[in-house]
Amino acid sequence: MLIDFFYTLRAAKLKVSVKEYLTLLDAIRAGVIDDDGGPSVDKFYFLARTSLVKDEAQYDKFDRAFAAYFKGVEMLTDFTQDVPLEWLRKNLELELSPEEKAAIEKMGWDELMETLKKRFEEQKERHEGGNKMIGTGGTSPFGAYGYNPQGIRIGQSQSRGRSAVKVWDQRAYKDYDDTLELGTRNIKVALRRLRRFAREGSDLELDLDDTIHSTAANAGLLDIKMIPERHNKVKVLLLMDVGGTMDEHIHRVEELFSAAKSEFKHLEFYYFHNCVYDFMWKNNRRRYSEKFPTWDVIRKYNKDYKLVFVGDATMSPYEILQPGGSVEYNNEEAGAEWLARLTHAFPKFAWINPEPQGVWGYRQSIAVIQQIMNQRMFPLTLAGLEGAMRMLSK
Repeated sequence: MLIDFFYTLRAAKLKVSVKEYLTLLDAIRAGVIDDDGGPSVDKFYFLARTSLVKDEAQYDKFDRAFAAYFKGVEMLTDFTQDVPLEWLRKNLELELSPEEKAAIEKMGWDELMETLKKRFEEQKERHEGGNKMIGTGGTSPFGAYGYNPQGIRIGQSQSRGRSAVKVWDQRAYKDYDDTLELGTRNIKVALRRLRRFAREGSDLELDLDDTIHSTAANAGLLDIKMIPERHNKVKVLLLMDVGGTMDEHIHRVEELFSAAKSEFKHLEFYYFHNCVYDFMWKNNRRRYSEKFPTWDVIRKYNKDYKLVFVGDATMSPYEILQPGGSVEYNNEEAGAEWLARLTHAFPKFAWINPEPQGVWGYRQSIAVIQQIMNQRMFPLTLAGLEGAMRMLSK
């Protein structure tokens, strides 16, 4: 079994050696993960990562390979049943016409959750191509590689239709790189707009170059020249969506993040996934062990901070409006409640969306977020950044 796992890691371009693989086997034989309740997938994950990965920069690649091989099913709600991996074997991937998709009815939130419980009780074997059970390639709300306008994705490596209400599979997200060199002319121009926004005129300071030039031109008589001192006083609280559909926008968001870190002296940042709930985090590898309660963030920073969200706002509307709607856990309060609290605490706020503005009208969740943001949503373009900075600076 672990031979195939080893080759999966190698196929993912991870530099895993035979010696490291043998070290992993020795640790398993020695019972390193057998204590405290016996072995588990979580224990094996950490042991394998420690034994096989030499560079932290490769953790995200390892997570992807691990998930692809084990199809790790981490229960995100109160259900205790395991989903057998055999049920999720991919033999076909369903493609339907727009007319066929429109004919499939979607369940409401309560019906969806209750039906999933029933399926766990009823199902005894693998299903493929159906419309009811947990399986693959069908129109059931539960499973992978099929189509349903509103379901629970189980055992699928990545998003396809972007219509899942919950996602059963977990993987670690990767922090945005704040040292990335800005590579495009538009982002560099946007950086100048950010610089203009970040600095405010204050007292006078010596203009050394002009003083030297004027003194020389004045036959050596000292001619002091002064210019307004420019202080970087603006305070920014940056909240960034990470993972899932945001993977498509990593490079552009990293460019924006890098620009912001270089221009704003007072910059605080946190991550969230899809929508803000009762906690955020600063390091994606430790997002479960180092949580920052959203209430603490609200209380920590003064209302003079400019609040900037960065996210594609692409999710199930339940993730915004429904308690328990998060794809990752059962949140007690709806995301909309937390967004309202944040925008009330920081009156100057804006949402930067990397999705092309032309698709906004086709995403119900974007319309919901726009309403909560009082239409203060701007595209991640030069014009969009100018508009956001202009609005925040008023």
